[in-house]
Amino acid sequence: MGTVAPRVESLASSGIRSIPREYVRPKEELTSIGNVFEEEKKEGPQVPTIDLREIDSEDECVRAKCREKLKKAAQEWGVMHLVNHGIPDELINRLKKAGEGFFSLPVEEKEKYANDQASGKIQGYGSKLANSASGQLEWEDYYFHLVFPEDKRDLSIWPKKPADYTEVTSEYAKKLRGLASKILEVLSLGLGLEGGRLEKEVGGMEELLLQLKINYYPICPQPELALGVEAHTDVSSLTFLLHNMVPGLQLFYDGKWVTAKCVPDSILMHIGDTIEILSNGEYKSILHRGLVNKEKVRISWAVFCEPPKEKIILKPLPELVTETEPARFPPRTFAQHIQHKLFRMTQEGLPE
Repeated sequence: MGTVAPRVESLASSGIRSIPREYVRPKEELTSIGNVFEEEKKEGPQVPTIDLREIDSEDECVRAKCREKLKKAAQEWGVMHLVNHGIPDELINRLKKAGEGFFSLPVEEKEKYANDQASGKIQGYGSKLANSASGQLEWEDYYFHLVFPEDKRDLSIWPKKPADYTEVTSEYAKKLRGLASKILEVLSLGLGLEGGRLEKEVGGMEELLLQLKINYYPICPQPELALGVEAHTDVSSLTFLLHNMVPGLQLFYDGKWVTAKCVPDSILMHIGDTIEILSNGEYKSILHRGLVNKEKVRISWAVFCEPPKEKIILKPLPELVTETEPARFPPRTFAQHIQHKLFRMTQEGLPE
């Protein structure tokens, strides 16, 4: 085992009244961190909700209207609540129960699944290691593993408890992969491209990787000083997020932090950097972060749909580059894009 970061859950349950220094955010950030329950009640701009019921309508007009709404949300916000998404609520509830079941095991039991980030083994149970630049830690533990395509999974590191974890997680991943295809098609058409184009550009059925990260945010004695996840944009093509109905997600919209309201039976979807690059900035990858609180544990299930690391060169699609709209992003592999972001973070101490 490499260095194991302290588990935030152990810290939280140790009875501390104040949090260790490395979890305290820099001064300039603290002014914007409020009480998430108050923040959720605020009026003001709201993350759009897209009803997908009409995406497969018989009526072309109805379908077009639905596509238009989704496109607009992707251009203006880059994040949206999807309702009537076609994934059975019963399956989602079982998935959440399985994840909650794993996190309710004693820490010693979870440690059997510990990852070893130092040696590059990132699948498994973990907590963030300090990135050397700021030494900052985030108030969360997590479980991370690849869930699709099925032939690329390593089932040996999937939780054995609860007993149905593998079954429900596999089923959810399969259903979500279908939803991702549907969304990518709408986004392709929205760019004036053929429906299958973006899907092909991010690796298609064989190569697009679905990585599940279950985020576990314990109760925090000083939530006004910490973040569950620091501000970042997702590197993925798309990210699909479920949560246990405890607010925490904030989006940086129009120069301000906006707290996403909890929308029942929805899946929250982010456009990631990969699609922002391919679309030459037409679709936005929005800066977001996670707040914590002192009353309720928050759990979220994020599935990142990632292109293969080396096989594809990500750059604005040639049809979208013109003299008036030059390419806004240099060609990079997915791996190079991640390196570039990490480098920027270590240089400036803050994400771009």
